[in-house]
Amino acid sequence: MKSVKSVKSQTLAPIATAIAAAGILLSGCSASQVINTGGDTKCKDFSTQEQKKQNDEISKMLKDKSGTDPTNLQIDATRLSAQTWCQMLGKPDSKISEAPHG
Repeated sequence: MKSVKSVKSQTLAPIATAIAAAGILLSGCSASQVINTGGDTKCKDFSTQEQKKQNDEISKMLKDKSGTDPTNLQIDATRLSAQTWCQMLGKPDSKISEAPHG
């Protein structure tokens, strides 16, 4: 027989997780700050991210496109291309997948 404490903690854990997720979403964070949105990442978010987060977004975008893990060289080149495109031609709400990349 399960103890009341065990049942209570099993019930409260998913509720606490849902509340925390809702708090993050309602706090003004964009989706790409919370999850890896890949090519759907908007220029305004991409330009404020740390390089590691940018690399993660680019890596996901390239993997989604080709089905294989990209090389570090592909990630670096595509990240630089997306950065430049977002600064020069893209709009804040443009997706990084719209930037020219190989």
